[in-house]
Parts: sequence; C-alpha cells; structure tokens
Amino acid sequence: MTGKITIRTKATTEMIDITRQVQEKVTESGLKEGAVVLYVLHTTAAITVNEGADPRVRSDIIETLNEIVPWDRPYRHAEGNSPAHIKSTMVGPSEMIPFENGRLRLGRWQSIYFCEFDGPRTRSVLVTVLK
Repeated sequence: MTGKITIRTKATTEMIDITRQVQEKVTESGLKEGAVVLYVLHTTAAITVNEGADPRVRSDIIETLNEIVPWDRPYRHAEGNSPAHIKSTMVGPSEMIPFENGRLRLGRWQSIYFCEFDGPRTRSVLVTVLK
C-alpha cells in the first residue's frame, strides 16, 4: 500500500513531527507486521528519526546544520537555495521503520521528523507499507 502525507511548512528551516500521520498510514493498511518506507519527494527537504521528548533537540539540530551550512556563502546555484540542497543531502530523503502488531517499532524517545530546509512550502512524503 502506498499513500502520501502532505505537509504545509511555516518556516525556512524546521523539523515537523509526522509520527502520528505515519502511524495512521500503517493502521489504514491493516497489516500487523512489516515495515514502512518514507520517501521525501523534494530536493530541499529530508526525513529523519530522532528524539521526540525534548523539543530543544530539534532546535539544536537546526542550529548546528545552519552553522555547518550557512546561508551567507557565495554558492554557485542560481536559485539561491544551495544550503537547503546540501542539508537535505546530509540528512537524507528516506527512512524505513519496522512495525509489529500494527504499531511502529520506534524507541521510547524516537519520533519521525519531516525536515524543511527551504520553506515555507507545501510538501509531500510518500508512505509505502510493506509486508
């Protein structure tokens, strides 16, 4: 089963928790065991799994990525969003997460994040539930 999650971002750079939406797609599939593959359909966005309990972790990740890949460098890409392309390459376009008994097998502190690096925009994540 393949579906899509649509996300409307609000900032240039942000991490949005999409764990609930992914779990909904797994539940809709009716499968009890398998894996879900998440794939971002954009070159200036990414997907990752990281801590969901403390929102300061997201802030730390964003601040560190902005330090490593600053916006105020003389990049050659004419569109002006090279830092977003670089950050999306660093974080990556996909994740695969197992599930059992119809529930995502995330660790106690883990959440799934859509990473926006060139917003605000309307974005899509492909969700494929595998048996």
